[in-house]
Amino acid sequence: MEEHSDRFDVQVSVGDERVLMRVAGEIDIATVAAFRSALWSAPARPVLHVELSQLRLLSAAGVRTLLAAHLRVRARGGELVLVDPSPVVARVLRVSGLHRVMTILDPATVIEAARRPVVATTDLQLAA
Repeated sequence: MEEHSDRFDVQVSVGDERVLMRVAGEIDIATVAAFRSALWSAPARPVLHVELSQLRLLSAAGVRTLLAAHLRVRARGGELVLVDPSPVVARVLRVSGLHRVMTILDPATVIEAARRPVVATTDLQLAA
């Protein structure tokens, strides 16, 4: 699935457990409908990653759309995660308070989590 214009581009990759949506360009009053459409049409998976490194502008309409999508995904038992916001977008997320509501990952965190070994834990008590 792809949505493309001169000012806005979104590409979607679907996996078994997650959907990765790469967003580039500008999300403002002129492009927010296409962004909303892409979010709403994303297949249901446990995790929806929205990668924002190529996003140059995120308006208040875009912030409202992200919040609505977050609530929508959470209502069906999933999680919407923002990945690698550009510096301008990261500032908007902080100023709007969205960083307190949604998970935001930088690339180093994503790579580190992928490399981290899975450690099985048990509830064993050791005798002293």
